[in-house]
Amino acid sequence: MKTKLAFVTLAGFALFFAACSEKEDGIDSVLTTSDDIKSTELAAAPGDSCDFTATLTEDEVAGLLEMREEEKLAHDVYIYFYETYEYFVFNNISESEDAHSRAVLYLINGFGLVDPAQAEVGEFTADLYKTLYSDLTAQGSTSLADALKVGAFIEEYDIADLQRLIAETTNETILRVYGNLLRGSESHLGAFVNVLAALGEKYEPQIISEAAFAEILSQPNGKHGQGIGSDGNGGKGNNAYSGSNGTGACNSTQSISSGNQAGNRYGK
Repeated sequence: MKTKLAFVTLAGFALFFAACSEKEDGIDSVLTTSDDIKSTELAAAPGDSCDFTATLTEDEVAGLLEMREEEKLAHDVYIYFYETYEYFVFNNISESEDAHSRAVLYLINGFGLVDPAQAEVGEFTADLYKTLYSDLTAQGSTSLADALKVGAFIEEYDIADLQRLIAETTNETILRVYGNLLRGSESHLGAFVNVLAALGEKYEPQIISEAAFAEILSQPNGKHGQGIGSDGNGGKGNNAYSGSNGTGACNSTQSISSGNQAGNRYGK
């Protein structure tokens, strides 16, 4: 966490590139309708396998609270960009991020923790996320392409944090949800990169390694890199949460990453 502000500074050099802010001819050919992109919420799953009986470590508690606000950060930044550019990709990803944040909330409630998230868009409990929201929305306000690059940076940010949090826990319930969130972030990253490419813009990884970045983008249809959902057909796929509280978040046979296409037509 201490290194995150440095990431924002680093991102500043990469995100302030000259870019077009209007749709180019042919861009719609790589994008799909909102129904293909946004996450789908399933009905409550009776086979939910969440286990809330374990006593969490301090790191596990801190990780859940961190990820709750981090997913909200992504949601709120994308809402801001949608209001700024009225570009449907941001609206659809923001809905997916909201579902991810609620999946984490389901775990927070299940383990009897206090939810740190605030209801207002752009408001956060931790100072870190207040600063990130301010910096990232400013960086993406220059042009549409810069906003899309901020989106890709946020997904890298999530990927790096989720990989760290996964390494810090052995709790199967938490691991299932984090694993689904990770696949979702990888899908979103591929989506932003592909949309940028359709606009004639190239994105260079800022946090994860070049090798990890290339691996994410190299995934075939049906995997995370191209933004195709768990059904492998570019449909909505199965999500690992349902309803308003994330019921079903621990079903190991489901994936939080939905099927969307807008980078290979797009992503999460």
